[in-house]
Amino acid sequence: MEHLLRATALAEARHFWFRGFRRFVTPLLDTAAGGRTGLRLLDCGCGTGNNLDLLSRYGRAFGFDLTAIGLKIGHDAGRRRLVRATVGAVPFPNAAFDIVTSFDVLYSLESADEQAAIAEMLRVLRPGGAAVINVAAMESLRGDHSVLSREVRRYSRASLRHALAGGGFIVESLTYTNAVLFPPMALARAWQRARGLSVEEHAAQEITVPPAPLNAVLNAALAAESLWLRVGTNPFGSSLLCLARKPGPHGIRTT
Repeated sequence: MEHLLRATALAEARHFWFRGFRRFVTPLLDTAAGGRTGLRLLDCGCGTGNNLDLLSRYGRAFGFDLTAIGLKIGHDAGRRRLVRATVGAVPFPNAAFDIVTSFDVLYSLESADEQAAIAEMLRVLRPGGAAVINVAAMESLRGDHSVLSREVRRYSRASLRHALAGGGFIVESLTYTNAVLFPPMALARAWQRARGLSVEEHAAQEITVPPAPLNAVLNAALAAESLWLRVGTNPFGSSLLCLARKPGPHGIRTT
C-alpha cells in the first residue's frame, strides 16, 4: 500500500484519471450538500488527504486512514484534520457528519470488513445525510493496478447496490465512470492477465502521469464524459460512483 500512496501523491494533481474523478464526484457532492455550506464532512480512508481540499468547499472536512505514510504525506502538505484509524472503527460519534465519502476503499476489504465499514459510515451520518462512494468496477478489468491497490473485488452495479442497501443505505444514484477509457483499458488489462500480473513494486507505473499530449487528450475525454453524466448514466466503465443516503428527515445541519 505504501507504493500506491507514494505513487498517488506524485500523480493526483496532474494525472488525467484523478482530474476526471474530481469532475465526476463534484456534482454528487453538490447534490449531497443541497446548496448549503458550513457542513461537516468525513473522508473514510483518505489516503494522503488530497480530497479534503475538494470537500472543504462545503464546510469542515476531516479524514482518517490506516496507513502512517499516507497521513505523513498529508500532514507534510499542510492538511491537519487527519487521524489514523480503520474504516471498521471510525473514531467519531454517532450522527456527527452531514456527508461521508469513501473513495476507492471498499474494494480492498474482505467481506466482513466491507460490511463493518458500511455500517460505520451509516452510524456517523446524521439522519438524511449522504454518502458519496467510488469503487473499482467490472471483474474483466482486473490487472496490474489490482495488485497495486490490493483489490479483493471489483463491483458491478448490482453488487454495490446490494452491499449498500444491505447496510441500511438508500441508493439514490449509481453509474459507471471512465467509460471512454474502457476499450483500451480492457485490452491492456487482458494482456496483463495473460502475461501474469506485476508484483506491487513494479505496478506503480499504472498511475504514473503519461506524456503531456496523451494526458491532455485523456483529460479532455473524461471532461466530456463528466458533462454527459450530469444528464445520463454509463452502462460500463472502470469505476462505479454512487450517492446514497441514510434514512431519516432531509435537511442538513449548518452549525
